[in-house]
Amino acid sequence: MSTVEIYTDGACKGNPGPGGWGALLRSPSGQEKELFGGELDTTNNRMELLAVIEALPALKRPCTVALYLDSEYVRKGITEWIHGWKARGWRTAAKQPVKNADLWQQLDVLTHQGEHTIEWHW
Repeated sequence: MSTVEIYTDGACKGNPGPGGWGALLRSPSGQEKELFGGELDTTNNRMELLAVIEALPALKRPCTVALYLDSEYVRKGITEWIHGWKARGWRTAAKQPVKNADLWQQLDVLTHQGEHTIEWHW
């Protein structure tokens, strides 16, 4: 399986407000690919999630991924919290709807049901 490093980030000016996300994919041979995008009315957390969601499908074959991000919200959400959310029908422990459930569901498919092995680094 090929290996790749992915670096992601997302941010907003105001929260909510205009925001953007970016991802850098780097192969061991030094090849790089940059991805980026944004939305006019969004949140920081949505941009952090979108950076990962957009980066993973850019991989053309199954990979071992070292994914680096500065969002504990994304890292803990996908490695810890998501299991409880799914068991509770996308509700928090306080029985509230999970924020950004649409993006969490996309990320769940890409990571837990996808073809990549992902190591999450904060």
